[in-house]
Amino acid sequence: MKKVRIGIIGCGGIANGKHMPALSKLPNVELVAFCDIIEQRAIDAKAKYGTPDASVYTDYKELLKDTTIEVVHVCTPNRSHSFITVDALDSGKHVMCEKPMAINSAEAKKMLDAAARSGKKLTIGYQSRQSMGAQYLKTEALNGTFGEIYYAKATALRRRAVPTWGVFLNEYEQGGGPLIDIGTHSLDLTLWIMDNYKPKYCVGTAYHKLNKDTNQGNAWGNWDPDKFTVEDSAFGFVVMENGATINLESAWALNMIDVREATTLVCGTKAGGDLHDGVRVNGIRNNSQYVLRPTLNPQGAAFYEGASAGDPSSVEAAQWINAIVNDTDPCVLPEQAYTVTRILEGIYESAKTGKPYYFD
Repeated sequence: MKKVRIGIIGCGGIANGKHMPALSKLPNVELVAFCDIIEQRAIDAKAKYGTPDASVYTDYKELLKDTTIEVVHVCTPNRSHSFITVDALDSGKHVMCEKPMAINSAEAKKMLDAAARSGKKLTIGYQSRQSMGAQYLKTEALNGTFGEIYYAKATALRRRAVPTWGVFLNEYEQGGGPLIDIGTHSLDLTLWIMDNYKPKYCVGTAYHKLNKDTNQGNAWGNWDPDKFTVEDSAFGFVVMENGATINLESAWALNMIDVREATTLVCGTKAGGDLHDGVRVNGIRNNSQYVLRPTLNPQGAAFYEGASAGDPSSVEAAQWINAIVNDTDPCVLPEQAYTVTRILEGIYESAKTGKPYYFD
């Protein structure tokens, strides 16, 4: 079996929590290079996941010089997603870049252009699509169950779960807070199920109401109020070119009990569906209301060798490698992720100006 040789750029939390464990389970993958600006992280990653002769780097450009590496996973802070991805594509590598695609649409467009001129595959790490519930709703949408979807809600709300590690609170490095961190998953999921990537305009608000709290009760320990420079919550109202509307809710800290993350609700002319309590599909049949709550079976989802049934991260990695081996499209197309970035940027811009943001 031919092994796909992969290099990891950025050996921090998301690489250790998602990418490397998922890739290491695949029988046709070899992790042969690890890069991090903190060398010990790369050394530790090699020891745990790498081949015996895997290379360690602190400069990603040195890693890209290895012509035997076919695929690179970019797992760095948001600001560096674009230029590392562009360099990797131009060096002849396929690229999986962790979400969000980039800190703004201009940077994301550079990634699109690099993928086009290099002829290499580019995908973005929106693993929420790979949950069994999301796959079920997508199948219902493709089968026409919902009819025309004209209203949706994308939800990523936490009560007190501000990430206090890494650079999550640093606006320069991340480009924003919960909207670009977790709201991006819910928005991607919603657009994908709707199959609608043509926004017309949006209105947004962003809040810094709880950043300075000292009585925090945070799930991951107290944050430093002086370093919490991003929003604690942000909300958007998006109107699509066909008239459909999407409400987007995101928060790391919000005084509420009914919290949900990476969920969506879609309403169509024939039926509706959501991921708010497992999977629910609602509609009218025989002049009566019904609610369908399917029992999800892992065998009903797409199967990829080495993927753990029902584990979105494993399925994401497996389908990505499958796309490379068989020269097919990955689940998440870069053009789709580009639209997500455009909408997030529009919401942030509307929040700053207090005016609607119109897409070209």
